[in-house]
Amino acid sequence: MNVSQRARDIQASPIRKLKPHADRAKARGVKIFHLNIGDPDIPAPRPVLDTFRNWSQPVLSYGPAQGFLELREAVARYFGNYGIPLCADDILITLGGSEAIHFTFSVVADVGDEIIIPEPYYTNYNGYASFAGVRIVPLPLSVEDGFRLPPAEALEARITSRTRAILLCSPNNPTGTVYTPEEIEGVVGLVKKHGLFLIGDEVYKEFVYDGLRHKSILEYEDIRDRAVVVDSISKRYSCCGARIGMIVTRNKDLYAAALKFAQARLCPPSVEQMAALAAYSMPMDYFRGIREEYDKRREILYQGLKEIPGIVIHKPQGAFYVIVRLPVKDIEHFAVWMLEEFSLDGRTVMIAPAPGFYSTPCLGTDEARLAYVVNEHDLREAVRVFRAGLTKYQGLFP
Repeated sequence: MNVSQRARDIQASPIRKLKPHADRAKARGVKIFHLNIGDPDIPAPRPVLDTFRNWSQPVLSYGPAQGFLELREAVARYFGNYGIPLCADDILITLGGSEAIHFTFSVVADVGDEIIIPEPYYTNYNGYASFAGVRIVPLPLSVEDGFRLPPAEALEARITSRTRAILLCSPNNPTGTVYTPEEIEGVVGLVKKHGLFLIGDEVYKEFVYDGLRHKSILEYEDIRDRAVVVDSISKRYSCCGARIGMIVTRNKDLYAAALKFAQARLCPPSVEQMAALAAYSMPMDYFRGIREEYDKRREILYQGLKEIPGIVIHKPQGAFYVIVRLPVKDIEHFAVWMLEEFSLDGRTVMIAPAPGFYSTPCLGTDEARLAYVVNEHDLREAVRVFRAGLTKYQGLFP
């Protein structure tokens, strides 16, 4: 008996596939600094944790497929703080941002259709494209210029009769790039011209630095029926394990279609929705301290890496990731070597090899994604260990 072609083709997570090597290192007593995954160590807000502690309902009943009304209203108020008017019926609660991506891909495109995405991109887009039978058409960007979008003509050249949508992630995972209003407006123009959907992955919108401002695709009224935002509480409130995300769209046909997918999986988790409601009920100034903490970590990582000979790194503008080019020939070999062969004072570093964030063959083979999601002390130590490991590796594999 054979498994399906879909099962054979779906990509293994480049973020998690090195875990067996990490497990062996830990079994040897090695401490690992996990810069490979965006799992923040900042505690979830107290109102969120209090929701779990104080839960007293005797039965966890099914809720509405689209999510609790109170939560959807709170999310609408949250967007209102950014000058984006929404109502509860523009918001559909999902099992994390991942399900929001899955539903959105399945709703905007048929099997064999195409979605254009600048690469490198969040690796799980590949998995959900496989689920939906959709083909991702990559638009390769370059570390040399900080992964800026090219002129609109370069993107337009990839539009075909099967193109159904363009996806922009800003602030970007994995690059940390924040697209300018001018860059986004170029894409908006193409969406209007070719009758496409524009999908915005805006999970990291609170984490923008250097005085920059996040620009949501929902701010463009002339594509209000074409704009779809996928969002999540995971990174915003340090609630990755709660699995609460959402689709935000003013397109009623798209919403109704996504709701049918939501009905098929019954409902989002009840207690977690109430915890999310507690988070969205907090004042917006909650994010100031969180942003300052990530900004401090960004400086530590950037300043610690930029002087490495042969490295190519641009200071990330948002989120809590950066893609760097390293002076190695095979990033996957280096990443495994760091876990299996190297330690300094009983410590090593786990990174995410970048090829898994590309779909164009042979790209990213000397690049890695690093996440600055560990505390200041550990991050400084991780940089020290990483630099020592890279130096030793270059001596062994010049």
